[in-house]
Amino acid sequence: MPVPTGDQLKTARTAAGLSQAQAAELMGYPLQTGSRGGVQSRTWQALESMGDERNMQGPVFAMFLLLTGQHPDFVLAARPTGSGGSTATTD
Repeated sequence: MPVPTGDQLKTARTAAGLSQAQAAELMGYPLQTGSRGGVQSRTWQALESMGDERNMQGPVFAMFLLLTGQHPDFVLAARPTGSGGSTATTD
């Protein structure tokens, strides 16, 4: 998946109904206490900023889309009950 622009990332986040802090937490980015006492993510803010050189890598954006149900080709699905959680075979 290509590297998203800041606008594409913001569009995906808002379509998922997430704040910047919620999206950052979902993806494991650090959170900080904001100047008004709330929680914020400077990293996520930078990723959405047009003036910042940092970009979210394509595979990370693909995972964000999967986790928020927005990936154009794939969906996450629960494993069937009783599958044991392993797909490896033994000889």
